[in-house]
Amino acid sequence: MDVGITIAPIPGRTAALARMAEELGFASVRVPDSQNLAPEVWGQLMLAAHATTKIEIGSGVTNSITRDVAVTASAALALQVESQGRAVCGIGRGDSAVQRIGKHEDRVASFERYLEMLQRYLGGESVDRDGFSSRLEWLRAAKVAKVPLEVTATGPRVIAAGARQADRIALAVGADPDHVRWGLDTARAAAQAVGRDPASLRYGAYVNCVVHPDRAVARDAMRGTAATFARFSAFAGSNLTRLPGPLQRAASFLRTHYDMREHTMATAQHARALEDEFIDWFGIAGPPEVVVPRLQALARVGVDFVHAVPGSGGVARDVALTSIQLLAQEVLPVLRT
Repeated sequence: MDVGITIAPIPGRTAALARMAEELGFASVRVPDSQNLAPEVWGQLMLAAHATTKIEIGSGVTNSITRDVAVTASAALALQVESQGRAVCGIGRGDSAVQRIGKHEDRVASFERYLEMLQRYLGGESVDRDGFSSRLEWLRAAKVAKVPLEVTATGPRVIAAGARQADRIALAVGADPDHVRWGLDTARAAAQAVGRDPASLRYGAYVNCVVHPDRAVARDAMRGTAATFARFSAFAGSNLTRLPGPLQRAASFLRTHYDMREHTMATAQHARALEDEFIDWFGIAGPPEVVVPRLQALARVGVDFVHAVPGSGGVARDVALTSIQLLAQEVLPVLRT
C-alpha cells in the first residue's frame, strides 16, 4: 500500500514542502483546491513539480463547480507535462472552494457528466459543448501519458459515479476497515455493472492520521480535519441511517453544527465537541504502535493507497512536524516490509 500526504499550500513554501515529502519517502503529495483559503492549486502544483523528481503530485481535490471542465483538463495536462508524467487529477463535488463563493456542492448527476467530459478531454477526444465540438488541441504535441482521474467519494452514488467514469477512487469515509470495505465493495459492484473490470481501477482512501507519542495530543491535532471529513457524510440528501453508528451520530451533529468559518481548524467548537471515541474510530491518532496496525488493516481490506491528512488548521508547528516525521520514519518502513 502506497502512503502519500496532503499538504496545505503556503505562499513561498509549497515547493519546499513537496520536496520534503519526497525526501521523507512519501509516495504522493496532494494539495487542496480552495481558492479563497489558499493559493491557486494548479500554480502551487507546478511549483511542487519543479521542486521534485519522483513523487506523484495531484489536486486533493479540485471540484466541478469553480472551473470549466476544459480548464481543469488543460491544467491537469500541463502539470503532467511539467512533472514528466507524475500528475493525478483528483476531483470531488466541492466543499470550501464552492462555499466561499456562495455556492453548493455539485449534484451527483451533473458531477458525473463533468467526469465523463473530463475523461474525454484528458483522453484527447472531442467533447460536445452545446453543439460545438471541443477538444484539447495541444494534447497531441504534449506526448505524455494520459492523466489519471481520481474521484474522491463518500456516499454510494458518488462512489458509483467514480467507478463508472474514473481511473481511481479515493474514499473519504474514515479509517474504520468495515466502513472502508463497504466503500470498496460499492465501487467494485458499480464498475462491474457497467462492464468495467473492477481490477482495472485503483482504490484508496483519505485518512486523518496524526502520529505522536501522546495520544491525547494526536487526537486534538486531528479533530479539525476529522470533523471536516466526517461532515462529508452529512451533505444534504445523504441518508444518515445507512451509516455505522459512530459516524451516524457524528454526521447528525455536524449537519447542524459545523461552522464553515472554522473549517478544518483544530480549535473549532464543532470539532472540540466530537468525543475521543469517535476520533479514534474515524481516524488514526497516536504513537506508531497504534498507527501501524490500523493502516495495515486498511491494506488487508483492499486499499491500494492512502492520502494521509497529518493534522488540522491551527495545530502547533512542532506537533505537525512530529506527526509527519514519525509517519515517515517509524510507520512507512514497517508498511513497506
